[in-house]
Amino acid sequence: MMPSAEGDAPLRVLQSFPHKIGSGRISDIAWHQAESASEAGARVTVFPGVVHRALPPSISVSPTLARGRWRLPYRALGLVRTLELHDRIVARRLERIAAEVDVVHAWPLAARHTLAKARMLGITTVLERPNAHTRFAYEVVQRESDRIGVELPRGHEHAFDATRLRIEEQEYDLADYLLCPSDFVARTFLDRGFTEDRIVRHAYGYDQSRFFPPGEPRKTGAGITVLFAGFAAVRKGLHFALDAWLTSPASRQGKFLVAGSIYPGYEEHLRDRLAHESVRTLGQRTDVPELMREADALVLPSIEEGMPLVTLEALASGCVPLVSDICTDACVDGFNALVHPVGDVAALAAHFTRLHDDRALLDRLAENSVASARQYTWNRAGEVLLQAYLDALARHGVTYAAGRPG
Repeated sequence: MMPSAEGDAPLRVLQSFPHKIGSGRISDIAWHQAESASEAGARVTVFPGVVHRALPPSISVSPTLARGRWRLPYRALGLVRTLELHDRIVARRLERIAAEVDVVHAWPLAARHTLAKARMLGITTVLERPNAHTRFAYEVVQRESDRIGVELPRGHEHAFDATRLRIEEQEYDLADYLLCPSDFVARTFLDRGFTEDRIVRHAYGYDQSRFFPPGEPRKTGAGITVLFAGFAAVRKGLHFALDAWLTSPASRQGKFLVAGSIYPGYEEHLRDRLAHESVRTLGQRTDVPELMREADALVLPSIEEGMPLVTLEALASGCVPLVSDICTDACVDGFNALVHPVGDVAALAAHFTRLHDDRALLDRLAENSVASARQYTWNRAGEVLLQAYLDALARHGVTYAAGRPG
């Protein structure tokens, strides 16, 4: 455990998370952030919308959209209004407990009122940025969707939404610091005119109890097994991966597994490629850790990302990541992964072929991936997050005296 701050008293952090904490995807990230920051030495208070998975008793938890067995359904008011309700409740609570909070950590689409209240009270704030600048994400995904002829219907998470964009850009301006989990995310903000001193870096992690290497060497058959895991939408680049796979000799003897649901319009676009005899669509799966321990490589040719947990989980499993160059915070080309430029199908095909032809290279990359994953556990991420809070305070001119900010 690293020290939380100068002096004896721990740093007091309020984490505001508007969704069902511990229920998957970003909700699992928020759960692990609370648990690991507490383990690292912070005194953590969490205001989630709803608790799906209980947090350790050392963490103070007070839901905003639930009381006892009662839950406010997110669909009752619509998502945007429900998230704003959470935000207003947190802002009111913050005013009552301001003397007990050193840092406010808020999440997108539910932060404007909380951030404004914290600024009025003189409390340092950080805004989680789990993905790239939203305007950038809209633009890059729309451009690629148009290129391949896939329509993004209204309500799709990357279809342009003026209301959401307005809210998020207001949050960017209200937050003292933007908490970015990757160089790529930070760069999308810097490219939009944000200055370096507004960016605070941190990282995500993986669950060691679920993701670990196989106990025995993988079977060395004639071909390699490649895994794509997660919700397949245009931004994840499954079309690049399939095009590369089908042009590589690896597809003649190997297997390409797709674990996860596929956005319907995108699935139609991919129909012929998914029907290839080497490709198997597995649907939504709960055994992804086991699939990673059985596969030789994970492919993720994304065009927009945050810090993809699936790459950390693959590293820990000894499943070599084949990723685009926006996924390189943990993936190092030629050491524990193979990295290609975004959209470069020929380069990715060459990587499939290299692993197919060179088992020694595959084994070396897998060994290095397991070793390098040790620095990306959630325990380590909690220490990094705590240091990010301290960095934000220091930039904000807050010094510590006798264990408390002064």
